[in-house]
This record gives sequence, C-alpha cells and structure tokens, in this order.
Amino acid sequence: MTVEAMTAADVMSRVLVTVKPDESPLMAWELMRRGSMHHLPVVDSGSHIIGVLTREDIAAHWSGGPAEQSSAQVRQLLGGRRCPHVPPDEPLPGVAAAMLESEVDVVPVIGASGMLKGIVTVTDLLAAVAGRRVVVQDADSSAGLFRLEPVLPPKPSSRAD
Repeated sequence: MTVEAMTAADVMSRVLVTVKPDESPLMAWELMRRGSMHHLPVVDSGSHIIGVLTREDIAAHWSGGPAEQSSAQVRQLLGGRRCPHVPPDEPLPGVAAAMLESEVDVVPVIGASGMLKGIVTVTDLLAAVAGRRVVVQDADSSAGLFRLEPVLPPKPSSRAD
C-alpha cells in the first residue's frame, strides 16, 4: 500500500492512556514519564476529546512544587487552544496538512460518533513514509482507552491513641 493510499486509521495509535480535564498536571506528568509518552489525550467522561496535552505543555506551566502541581488541573494547561482532528478515513497527506496548518505534532482521530478513536503523531507519519509502519487491516477495530484513577492513602486519624 502506498503512503498516499494510507489513512489515519491505518497508522494511528489505538491503545491510549487518557486523562480527564480535572486531573492534576503532576498525575499527567507521572503517566507520561512512566509510559514514555509525549502526548496525553484529555477527554471528558464520554471519551470526547478536549485536547492533547504534551510534555512541553506541562514543562511550560511548571512552577512551584508537587503541592502546586497537585492542585492545578490539566484543562488550564490546554489554554483553550483549538484541537485539530481528523476522521479515520483521512488520507495521510491530509493528516500531515492538518498538522502543518495547526503547527502541532499530533492529531486525534475522531469517529463519526465524535468519540476518540486514536491519535496520529509525526512519528507515525514518518514510520509510514519509511515503510516501517504495520498497517492494521481491520480499520473498524476499536480503540483501547485507559484512564487511571489515583489511589490516595487514607487520611490519618485525628484522634490520639
């Protein structure tokens, strides 16, 4: 299959870790660090995309220590910027054009229902051009979205024993 004939669905990452907009930048950073990820989709409770958080977003807004980063929300880091996206059947030249026009290195792939299906990064595009991308034959396979919920330790008891 030629690169021109490939679509977003052919090259997108389908298994994603996502965060909710009210999650803390500290949690987002930890997820990205541990998962060796550069992009973290921010989705509402219905898996509708709000934006894509990058390592650069977190670094640019990092100030203070863990307490400050725990009390902020990732929606603040997105800054209300537009989140370009493409449908699964968008040809790769169109995906690349969307990235160039919006000056981003990642675009979410949104299905007909408006739900996040995957993401395409610049690395995905380069792998396709280099012939190193495995094309998924079943373009209808569903995405795997994972949300991690923090488990906080119990608060210490205020009574003296």
